[in-house]
Amino acid sequence: MATPSPTQRQGNWAEQRALRLLRARGWTLLDRQWRCRWGELDLVLVKPPRLLLVEVKARSRSGPDGWGRAALGAAKRIRLERSWACWLLEHPEWAGAPVEQVYALVPLPPSRRPVRWIRVTA
Repeated sequence: MATPSPTQRQGNWAEQRALRLLRARGWTLLDRQWRCRWGELDLVLVKPPRLLLVEVKARSRSGPDGWGRAALGAAKRIRLERSWACWLLEHPEWAGAPVEQVYALVPLPPSRRPVRWIRVTA
């Protein structure tokens, strides 16, 4: 297995931080870094009967992209929707469950800013 790049290590750290916060709120992890031909789902969690799809963005500082908010455009949403459809095909037992999608904008150290959660609306 290849050594992760600094960017991959930061992304893994940010996902772990978001996951710790969600577990503390009663969510259970179903999948992490799940991949298909359309893209990747960072975190898929469950708190019956609901599913939570989390896209994590790690940023070392605030800037013109608002801690990563600009990276969550239309093209990214389309990739997430396609990836989600693939995930559901692989996990048909969850096909009828209500789903909430959020973006977790995670500031990297040394920042002590909190994780910013953005609920995605259709």
